[in-house]
Amino acid sequence: MISVLLVDDHKLMRTGIKFILDDTTDIRVVGEASSGEEALERARVLKPNVILMDVSMPGIGGLEATRKLAMSLPDTRVIVLSAQTAEPYPMRLMEAGAAGYLTKDSAGDEIVTAIRRVQAGERYIAAEIARQMALQAVNRTSGGSPFEQLSSREMQVMIMATGGHSVQDISDKLHLSPKTVSTYRSRLFQKLGVSNDVELTRLAMRYGVIEEKPDGGGS
Repeated sequence: MISVLLVDDHKLMRTGIKFILDDTTDIRVVGEASSGEEALERARVLKPNVILMDVSMPGIGGLEATRKLAMSLPDTRVIVLSAQTAEPYPMRLMEAGAAGYLTKDSAGDEIVTAIRRVQAGERYIAAEIARQMALQAVNRTSGGSPFEQLSSREMQVMIMATGGHSVQDISDKLHLSPKTVSTYRSRLFQKLGVSNDVELTRLAMRYGVIEEKPDGGGS
């Protein structure tokens, strides 16, 4: 039996996936989490075979959670299931240790197939994501997304900064000193040619790195 932990800040999404997986005979949902921090806590207790991980969540988010899980629970396989499909997200998540990447509009049978394949030691990337990654690799030398030049840590700080987190909050969540966080922010601002979080957010939305949200919030 393949044990699965569902990680998404939307209960409706978790319920829908659980309904799909409950219809299988070899996969069992053993737990749920709604944030990166909660995912780490539940994973350490439950030690699931596979984690279905969202990217955009409160707190440290899916990228940092995946990186930490890859180090602390190397036998647990992480499949990213996210609406964030634009580069550099897929590449960064795979570099962080994810074994698979699916979009949130993936069919139920594809989610089941991905779980079975990563549990068997394979990698599974949705066709559209794989195509984008391949095109990005080809176009990298001809000027692709400016966010490609960010390191994994700079990318994580960028995600949290555009999510409205303060330097102190990022410091607390990532266990870094405020001075180190400020250094990362200054470095990524310089690389991207922006001077504040508003400009950073606009640039990230322009390149599809974060979703443009309607007034009133939501995720």
